[in-house]
Amino acid sequence: MIGVMLAAGMGTRLMPLTKDIPKALLEINGTTLLERMIKNCIDADIMKFIVLVGYNKDKVIDFCPEIAEKYDIEIITIENEKYDVTNTSVSTYLASKYIEENDLDDFILVNGDNVVDPEIISRIAKTKNTGMIIDNFKELNEESFKLIIDDESFNEDKTIANGKIHSIGKGLDIPSSSGEFIGVSKVVSDDVAEFNRILERLIEEDPQNYYDFAYKDLSQIKTIDFVLTNGLKWTEIDDHNDWETAHKLIEELEN
Repeated sequence: MIGVMLAAGMGTRLMPLTKDIPKALLEINGTTLLERMIKNCIDADIMKFIVLVGYNKDKVIDFCPEIAEKYDIEIITIENEKYDVTNTSVSTYLASKYIEENDLDDFILVNGDNVVDPEIISRIAKTKNTGMIIDNFKELNEESFKLIIDDESFNEDKTIANGKIHSIGKGLDIPSSSGEFIGVSKVVSDDVAEFNRILERLIEEDPQNYYDFAYKDLSQIKTIDFVLTNGLKWTEIDDHNDWETAHKLIEELEN
């Protein structure tokens, strides 16, 4: 299995913290966000990684060999040359297309600005199907990347749901939403080609599209596991409030 880390974005809402450094290389308790997420993946037996770079790319490119040597893992970097005028659909496609062309394995896809309970990575790694981590506990708001799942069916321990995605995005009605997609997902090798065709359409429509929307179309033709957090904690880091939340979460997780 491969870990794909999206670390190309500019992190403008975190300025001046990101003035000279990519968001993924910001440190909390002496460890960068990127290294912490890679460690979470290693704990789930993932030893090969693709890191998407763009903004201040050289700092990430220089950092990756140090981490590869430290943990005895493989890391390659792929550049999104148009990081400043595109969005996550393009960065994701560059990695997923590389995986398709080289006939590689299933991959876990993680937003580079996430801090998560390590168990979240372990749960998504264990799914047999393409899957998405869905927070079913957190109170939703207008910024939450919500989704509505049709015909939900759950496994016996209520940790995984299956169904088709009816709608996905920030603008959905909160009471009707099934939960929030947290930016951690998995694409199994059998689904990679179709996933890429959907991404191509999204990019053609608008290069500023999020990759998240690809799962809606994919769910109509493939089985997707919606893996529930059931209270496991996480945060994305978009702004300074999130940055403070991340510090508190890491203190909690590490203690």
